[in-house]
Amino acid sequence: MQTRTNLKIDWATHEAAKYACENWHYSRSIPKSKLVKVGAWEDGTFIGVLIFSCGATPHIGSPYKLKQIEICELTRVALKNHKNSVSRILSIAIRFLKKENPGIRLIVSYADKDMKHHGGIYQATNWIYEGLVNVGMRSAFIIKGKKTHPRTIGLMGGVQSIKWVQKNLDSNATEFFTDGKHKYLMPLDEEMRRQIEPLSKPYPKRAGSIVADAPEVHSGEGGSVPTPALHSQGDE
Repeated sequence: MQTRTNLKIDWATHEAAKYACENWHYSRSIPKSKLVKVGAWEDGTFIGVLIFSCGATPHIGSPYKLKQIEICELTRVALKNHKNSVSRILSIAIRFLKKENPGIRLIVSYADKDMKHHGGIYQATNWIYEGLVNVGMRSAFIIKGKKTHPRTIGLMGGVQSIKWVQKNLDSNATEFFTDGKHKYLMPLDEEMRRQIEPLSKPYPKRAGSIVADAPEVHSGEGGSVPTPALHSQGDE
């Protein structure tokens, strides 16, 4: 008879989170912002991390009449091979986050349609599906065959325009326009759930990808000002 796997959820170090993202998440990167890193262990072995941040915009809570300290974004689910379901790991991680940060009322996350993601892990844990966002938005430049975020160009001291990129970096560069992201909401109290339930739409169906669902690389990778409710457990 198979023994039950002991699943442990606790804070992860920055080094462990970085390793998980670089090795077990398709983006191969850890967000560059203030982060909350929740680790997962099975029978004492580290299997990955779930990363929360204050989102890609300082106004992430505005549509829901929430202060910045009342909302966060799930930006990474980076797991290696594991025995527990992702939905169980995610559910326990959310309860852990809520217990340590009782002021948080809502979590936002996205499934990237460009990667053929539909949000299966969110559907399995009863998130509310708000719909498809950012359809047709320029989300990157293709420079020498590599997708590069416009913010990276800005950090280089460049201009975030295709003309500048073609003149200075790659004459054959093109713009990448996204098919959008599926937006999901997880309310953390009943009042919040009642408030956002009118936004609920039918879940999208799987598009037929073999790539496991996980949060996409987000524009900005979290806010520039850390959410106070998360900051006590954030990056150094």
